[in-house]
Amino acid sequence: MIVIKTQEEIEKMRKVGKLAAQLLNYIGPFVKEGVSTQYLNDLCEKFTQKNGAISAPLNYHGFPKSICTSINNVVCHGIPSEQDILKDGDIVNVDITVILDGYHGDSSRTFMIGNVDEKIQNLVSRTESAMHRGIAAVKPGKYLYEVGKAIEKYIGKFDYSIVRTYGGHGIGKRFHEDPHVLHHFSRENKIRLQEGMIFTVEPMINMGKSYAVETSATDGWTVTTVDGSISAQFEHTILVTSEGAEILTTV
Repeated sequence: MIVIKTQEEIEKMRKVGKLAAQLLNYIGPFVKEGVSTQYLNDLCEKFTQKNGAISAPLNYHGFPKSICTSINNVVCHGIPSEQDILKDGDIVNVDITVILDGYHGDSSRTFMIGNVDEKIQNLVSRTESAMHRGIAAVKPGKYLYEVGKAIEKYIGKFDYSIVRTYGGHGIGKRFHEDPHVLHHFSRENKIRLQEGMIFTVEPMINMGKSYAVETSATDGWTVTTVDGSISAQFEHTILVTSEGAEILTTV
């Protein structure tokens, strides 16, 4: 069931969204060569606690850390570790969700470390552009599938693939609510958009032509591309308004 947020709930989502954006801005300068993803995790946890919030991923269905850090061919749900040291040429998606006053703010950004190959730089910038095209397609009265349609139309210009196993999601009091947001065109998303809906737009784009992914049998979380190709992702939490979409995870 899709929850239409009240004005009071929208204000709470604006506050938590702003905090999520502040956290991503805070951690950005620390995402650099020689740093472990565990270090980034610990900094994010301290920032979250200092601001009176809770890290939503920690212990969520058993997830062991406060953020997700997905490096290179890791699509999503990468687990921070002391052993994962960022290297020159890497890209890493830092995915954070905070809970403030009982509501969730979810956002992610892909950072480039040092001298990144130009083709990978293009993947990262185009993935961010794809997210914004998806957000721009949000209009009350239109169908949710316009989001995936806009993303697919843009990404189709390149030899990339859009991950289909994972997508965006409704969000509010719960981390994951209806609707499930597909980032490719599908009639499954024939859901009429209404003012007060809040959901994430978070395309995961693989550099390879295959969108196939697999989950680690070892940790049960880390999702990688089957063909080993590099993957990038960006994410915002958005509100459907009378005009279109308001990005909540921004400062």
